[in-house]
Amino acid sequence: MTSIRTKLFFHISFLVIFFIFVAWILSTLVLEDYYLWTKKHSLITNGLHIEDLYTSNSPDISLELERVANNLGAGIVIAGPDGTVKATSFSRAGEPKAFVVPPDTDEKQSSPRRHGPPPLILKATETIDDSTIIKIEQDENLNIDFLTYHHQLRNHDQLLMRLPLAALSESAAYASKFMVFSGIISILGGCIWAFFFAKKFTVPLLELSSVARSISQLDFTKKSTIHRNDEIGILSKSINNLSQQLNKAISELNTKNQQLLEDVEKERRLDKLRKNFISSVSHELKTPISLILGYAEGLKDNVAESEEQKEYYCSVIIDEAEKLDKLVKDLLDLSQVDSGYFHLERTDFNLSSLLERISLKYNTVLMEKDINLKLEISPALWVNGDALRIEQIIVNFLNNALDHVDSKGIITIHSTTKSDKIRISVFNTGNPIPDDSINDLWLSFYKVDKARTRAFGGYGLGLSVVRAIQDLHHNTYGVQNVDGGVEFWFELDAINNQ
Repeated sequence: MTSIRTKLFFHISFLVIFFIFVAWILSTLVLEDYYLWTKKHSLITNGLHIEDLYTSNSPDISLELERVANNLGAGIVIAGPDGTVKATSFSRAGEPKAFVVPPDTDEKQSSPRRHGPPPLILKATETIDDSTIIKIEQDENLNIDFLTYHHQLRNHDQLLMRLPLAALSESAAYASKFMVFSGIISILGGCIWAFFFAKKFTVPLLELSSVARSISQLDFTKKSTIHRNDEIGILSKSINNLSQQLNKAISELNTKNQQLLEDVEKERRLDKLRKNFISSVSHELKTPISLILGYAEGLKDNVAESEEQKEYYCSVIIDEAEKLDKLVKDLLDLSQVDSGYFHLERTDFNLSSLLERISLKYNTVLMEKDINLKLEISPALWVNGDALRIEQIIVNFLNNALDHVDSKGIITIHSTTKSDKIRISVFNTGNPIPDDSINDLWLSFYKVDKARTRAFGGYGLGLSVVRAIQDLHHNTYGVQNVDGGVEFWFELDAINNQ
């Protein structure tokens, strides 16, 4: 494939050579004729000028004849009808020199002349008007052609101007040779110019091609550095703009594609969680419902004969019904969070008072299980949030601590103030949580020890509810293993002006 640079170089070089060749042909064929036509025109013009001076009896006629003769390179003679020289360019007026005035006919021209001029051979003649004739004649002795202008003046005198044509032919030959040499130089210069012009013209195109190639490979870092006010400059700006727009579009596409992949992955996780949720709910509902049905049928069939057995059957039914009630409430809370109907009623309240009220409610349970609950909180912890939901978090943490506290039986509620946040921690002595289970504790129906959780009456939803409430409050929460036990914590917005 021939490059544009090579094509441009050859085309420009061809045009230079073609026009120089045409100029040389024209100079060779036409230049001499053009010179002859120019000299004829000059003879006619100067003849009319001399006639005006001569017929007006100007005293400067001889000087003017000499000036015109020197300008034209011709000889000039004015003679009377009988051939007597009246004025000439060869001498001043009053100093006539022998000169032949051609008669009106060719026959007279070949007859003996008074002053004996050399014989002339007529080669061509051209009649301008009734009084003017231009001839081309050859001197037999000198073998030189002359251009002769013969004009009859208004007073019937004769004006004769004779111009040697050798100078014209020689000038045309010199001009033709000069055209050859100048043409060679022009061709060389033109080819050099064509080479550099083609290079300068194609270098921007190569740069634009490189930028376009980078764009095709999705590399938008390369930019065109061409700054011109022509079409190439406009193309450069367009390619840079195209690169910028494509880079922006592809970046946005990649971002949206990444977001789409994340959404698809999230949807997959949600679908998996939904299936697990349905499976877990079905499993958790199955056991209490079976117990309730079983003990209710036993009461109906009078299986329990004594009052103690009947009371036991009723307590089991009530206990399982309370578990179902708690499960349904937690499921309702989680479903409201997922659907967006779970709203907070945020107010400013005293968290210290709330913690004290909750601890009083647990006094009976704590005494039965011989558990020591310590409150290490400030007397006035004012926070902003939904008091009912915050109580739900604290209750879930306390229930979780009661279910997992060891024989030491120590539970501590501790408060820490950090600038605009208040952190509440619930600690219980006991075994640490496995590291691979810490991050999964907040998932619905997740249980570290499924057998023990069932024995304590839990369904693995309490911490999921905590997560949902804290997410709505835009506050953090967490759990960590500490020396001697486990600590759950959550943060609330502090009210500094209280």
